[in-house]
Amino acid sequence: MVNITHKSSTLRKAIAQAIVKVSSQETITAVVEKKVPKGDVFEMAKVAGLFAAKRTADMIPDCHPLPIEFTAVTYEIKDLEIFVFVEIHTIYKTGVEVEAMHAASVVALTMYDMLKPIDKNISIEQIKLIQKKGGKSDLAKTIGKDLKAAVIVCSDSIAAGQKEDQAGKVIIQKLEALQVQCQEYSIIPDAIEAIQSKLKTLVTTEIDLVIFTGGTGLSPKDVTPEAIRPLIEREVPGIEEAIRSYGQQRVPTAMLSRSVAGIIGNTLVLALPGSTKGAEESMDAIFPAVLHVFKVLEGPSYRH
Repeated sequence: MVNITHKSSTLRKAIAQAIVKVSSQETITAVVEKKVPKGDVFEMAKVAGLFAAKRTADMIPDCHPLPIEFTAVTYEIKDLEIFVFVEIHTIYKTGVEVEAMHAASVVALTMYDMLKPIDKNISIEQIKLIQKKGGKSDLAKTIGKDLKAAVIVCSDSIAAGQKEDQAGKVIIQKLEALQVQCQEYSIIPDAIEAIQSKLKTLVTTEIDLVIFTGGTGLSPKDVTPEAIRPLIEREVPGIEEAIRSYGQQRVPTAMLSRSVAGIIGNTLVLALPGSTKGAEESMDAIFPAVLHVFKVLEGPSYRH
């Protein structure tokens, strides 16, 4: 199965359809009036659909087992066609499209099985996804402007050429995948004066997002939070909480990280861990949802 451990759980919904086409109005009447010899077609098929939704991972090899938290099976009759609709909700790391289509197909197959003694010309048609919501595809919607970012690596050893940066490059890759332009990439020492000078310069430019990586731990040289916090005009503690919560689920020591998030003017400033894995997981924890900040900031006074 595909690795989804890097994903966060969100509310996800899917609606799927199947069409059961019969050959006569008599069949429709028998279904509606519950006169089919095998029993109540709608109710029996609904029960089968509920079982199918919960057993999808047992049938489809690459489907992840997930908690099905809501399932609805509904019907609509149009002439000689019975439309089956299955809606499924979950709060999980991956969507429920296959679960909805699997359930819709089983509902249709159950109807076929129950109706075949009275109608020899039944067909099942158009099993398809009607709607899906949730996950990053919803969060990554356009915010109405091109975003420009700066990535600043805070490290004495990297600045001195003793080590090669990996964390900053991972952050840039993540930003590019979200179509956020990285306008500046710099490496500076772990020094309050250097960090503050760089940040003050960047917020006077057309940069929307400044991401520092490194210096958020507890060693004597880790001073990035001390440098950034005095310059922050509005803190966004929820971003910091999301980063630590996400990391804590993966590495117990993530609680020691001192990530920072806040606004200066119309610029979002983030301070992320300096380890490659810490930076990558922090980006996964908050993007693309954090880009909603810029939608909120849009307005008559917005500089662009």
